[in-house]
Amino acid sequence: MTNDAQAVRSWWRTSIIDMEPGKIAFRGYPVQELIGNASFPQMIWLMTRGELPSPEQAALLEYALVAGVDHGPQAPSIAAARMAATCGVGLNNVMATGVNMLGDIHGGAGEQCAELYLDIAKRLDAGDELTSATTQGIALWRETYGKIVSGFGHRFHKPVDPRAPRLMELVRNAAKQGTVSGRFADIGEAVQIEIGRQRGSEIAMNIDGATAVIFCELGFPPPLSRGLFCLSRSVGVLAHGWEQIQQGGRNKGPMPPAYFPLYEPMEDHD
Repeated sequence: MTNDAQAVRSWWRTSIIDMEPGKIAFRGYPVQELIGNASFPQMIWLMTRGELPSPEQAALLEYALVAGVDHGPQAPSIAAARMAATCGVGLNNVMATGVNMLGDIHGGAGEQCAELYLDIAKRLDAGDELTSATTQGIALWRETYGKIVSGFGHRFHKPVDPRAPRLMELVRNAAKQGTVSGRFADIGEAVQIEIGRQRGSEIAMNIDGATAVIFCELGFPPPLSRGLFCLSRSVGVLAHGWEQIQQGGRNKGPMPPAYFPLYEPMEDHD
């Protein structure tokens, strides 16, 4: 192989896929061996982590993915996707519009919550007790990011987000079976209790707080928590986009056309 040819081949380097005419292998596994044997959650794990998980690990990952698929048009990602569907773009554009709405505030809370959990875990490794590690972790979080702690509280679901208790139950079951340690379930619940104590009333652990527990238990780095949520929510984005296309409608904005935004004139400046 010439130096030029080697330079061209080395332009992109990957350990994810080995592909040439008549051959496709993901992380060393021939695709024909994976088809019919590996589940979709197992494939997600294989592609992002480089190895196949156990069926029990894949099941726990799947629980988190199922829980996050949708939250209705109240969610900006879903509303944006449905509006895009009325603008004559293709379904792929509809999906991209919805997924591109998932940022630090809407969709990124799982990543931020996972970072908090891991910070508390480091404090525990250093010898702190769970209560003090949690209190210090929350204090540092608020000093850095502000009062609202990602993963806790919900504008609709008070005092309980119905998704979180079920996910935590499944994590606890997985810990009893030895699939995970249960350490981050303890941390997540400790954060929930401490926030409630400080505010003087109970607070919901939301979907981001619960899925962050699962992703941390399974060893996913925090940035992948956001990516995995995007994969999950893209199912709802697809479903709503397709439904809106079937319903029809043209150029639907965020409010019915009979209503107009409140006009507020700028203050006069001397």
